[in-house]
Amino acid sequence: MRPTLSTAMAAALIGLCSLGALPALAQTCTPKVAASNLIKPGTLMLSVNPTLPPQQFLDEKGELQGLNVEMGKDIAKRMCLTVEFIRMDFPAMVPALRDGRFDGIDTGMFLTEERTKIMFMVPHAQQALSVFVPADSKLVLKDISDLGGHIVGVESATNNERKIKEAEKEWVAKGGKPMDLRSFKTATETVAALRAGQLEAAVNIDETATDLEKRGFKTLLKGLYGTPITFAFRNRAVAEAAAEAITAMKADGSYDKLFDKFGMTRLPDTVFKIAGPGPS
Repeated sequence: MRPTLSTAMAAALIGLCSLGALPALAQTCTPKVAASNLIKPGTLMLSVNPTLPPQQFLDEKGELQGLNVEMGKDIAKRMCLTVEFIRMDFPAMVPALRDGRFDGIDTGMFLTEERTKIMFMVPHAQQALSVFVPADSKLVLKDISDLGGHIVGVESATNNERKIKEAEKEWVAKGGKPMDLRSFKTATETVAALRAGQLEAAVNIDETATDLEKRGFKTLLKGLYGTPITFAFRNRAVAEAAAEAITAMKADGSYDKLFDKFGMTRLPDTVFKIAGPGPS
């Protein structure tokens, strides 16, 4: 039996609905910020340095993964924007943000007073520092000052570098030995130097040190200098919309699921917002 016209039309309608091809029924999503606040209209452009698991890293297929990557995607989605990641080393990020090359920095930037005056920073997680060594290392540390006299590596232009230098200044003032601190462009280069025997120890965040314990390293000290970490933005409206998106993630449980997935430390906040004054 041939289908009647009404039956055929109904079937076609169902087929179109399944393809999302009916404009009258399609759901619209209005961007949460004006195009004039973005580098590229309709797009949230974020820089990322994929060298710091589990925050941001490349998987075996060369694809971006990690807590901050997934948060960046979710933030963009809730802002009704397409996300675009720009890979670069961390030291170049702040100058590039201020030069208007992208909208935000999607990496775990430690919150400092100085940084809050040049960027709009939105705290989203908590981090502390660890000291780690190769698994066969005989080095023993009871305190951070025990790094005195040893060759230590750290990622340059980071809060990690700043904190370890401040700690060294304090223990040297009390009569301790200075360390031979060597800075590297990325965490990956730091780990490679440690593995190659060019360093005796290295400093990075707790989560990275824990991840490296699966790859032939051990952690000697952890939980040092706990500090909130942030996403940073060049534009206040974009930062406010991102903060609202993270607040919504917390409310619907997706924030906690991501932190459980990647084993990172949450902030206790239920409402997220810009910290500090931002650029004047």
